[in-house]
Amino acid sequence: MKKLVFASVLFMSVFFAHAQVSINVNIGTPPSWGPQGYDDDRYYYLPDIDVYYDVNQSVFIYDNGGKWMREKRLPSRYRQYDLYSGYKVVLTDYRGDAPYTYHSKHRANYPKGYKGQPQKNRGEKPVKNNKSQGKQKSENKRNNNSQKQSGKDHGHSHNDRH
Repeated sequence: MKKLVFASVLFMSVFFAHAQVSINVNIGTPPSWGPQGYDDDRYYYLPDIDVYYDVNQSVFIYDNGGKWMREKRLPSRYRQYDLYSGYKVVLTDYRGDAPYTYHSKHRANYPKGYKGQPQKNRGEKPVKNNKSQGKQKSENKRNNNSQKQSGKDHGHSHNDRH
């Protein structure tokens, strides 16, 4: 009798521990560029670039010559794409691991340039200082070049005097 109780307790503890782990593993945090109000949905479809985003795994899913790839970053051909301003179709009616099963339907219903209801992003777009840094760098280069030039000019004029 004791063995039966022990086995039951052990089985139940393993079962509940496994259930708790799978719940924690399957909940992803939507990205800041994701649309507000859809924290429980797993997939976005980005019609402008024909790419899916899996919130749970934090990966982009895209077709690469007939093979569906999953990567943390967008493919290089889309790296300049602005995720904050692009429209995101939230796939609320799909459960499973392969949203591209309905890819032809998604492409037909949400063609490139598709805009549905207005969306607000979950977070603010990060401000980049690359342009101001780029200006500073180019101004510094110009200043350094003009100093070099003026140094050379001084050197030449100094040499010309001798």
